[in-house]
Amino acid sequence: MVQALLEINKNSNRVLNVVKAKYNLRDKSEALEWVISEYISNEPELKPEFVKKIVQMKKEKSIKVRNFAKQYCLE
Repeated sequence: MVQALLEINKNSNRVLNVVKAKYNLRDKSEALEWVISEYISNEPELKPEFVKKIVQMKKEKSIKVRNFAKQYCLE
């Protein structure tokens, strides 16, 4: 487990205290982990325009390079 010393403002401290109390967590460390896990699970999906662009890029013709360094004079 990684340990970190964090400086947070008063409002963030209050939020962590509320989360800690509401979900009956042992300490602020667990409250912070809970907040982060909630953020990860609610992370927004990719925009449809971006997905279309990536799909189009996959369909494009590509150049095969056997030796990248030699091809681009990096040796």
